[in-house]
Amino acid sequence: MQTSLKIGTRGSPLALAQAHETRTRLMAAHGLPEQAFEIVVISTSGDRIQDRPLSEAGGKGLFTKEIEEAMLAGRIDIAVHSSKDMPTLLPEGLEISAFLPREDARDAFIGKAAKTIAELPRGARVGSSSLRRQALIRRMRPDLEVVMFRGNVQTRLRKLDEGVADGTILAYAGLKRLGLGDVVTDLMSLEQFPPAPGQGAICIESRIGDADVERMLAAI
Repeated sequence: MQTSLKIGTRGSPLALAQAHETRTRLMAAHGLPEQAFEIVVISTSGDRIQDRPLSEAGGKGLFTKEIEEAMLAGRIDIAVHSSKDMPTLLPEGLEISAFLPREDARDAFIGKAAKTIAELPRGARVGSSSLRRQALIRRMRPDLEVVMFRGNVQTRLRKLDEGVADGTILAYAGLKRLGLGDVVTDLMSLEQFPPAPGQGAICIESRIGDADVERMLAAI
């Protein structure tokens, strides 16, 4: 077995928290020290494009493309992703090889003008970059204004504090992993506000046929 398993990840605080959780689970499962794993931060197109919706720029694969290229080139051994960010089709030679135990899959509302979407005044602004969330917000409250909200969790919370919107919706799992669960003012029911497929689940991508990596991941 190689001396260091290289774990590829995006550089946002949430992505790093997920990579660290993966490393911790692997360390515990195999009795290995932290230095047996190297976390490699890779900047993705999805992180760099902030001026327009991802649906206009190329879709979900923008969060995985550069990481997958690094794995195919052998610069990393596994990649840790939010499952909901994964495109439907993977590059040839790669597979989703493991899922960590799923966190709470619900969406969370963080309100400034009101604690729930139902209590927002007419014409209030709700920030979201997700087409799914935008559609569900408009179904619940056609009178609200939905504004574009890009950026990582901390960026979106800062925009909320700056008054860019009166409320926003984020994945509860991500907030919990960042220790920010206390900012939530309302949890959306799964029936009224169905989450994205895979929301709350961390998935691990690897090269097909990499026997050493498969053995390591099987333990978690």
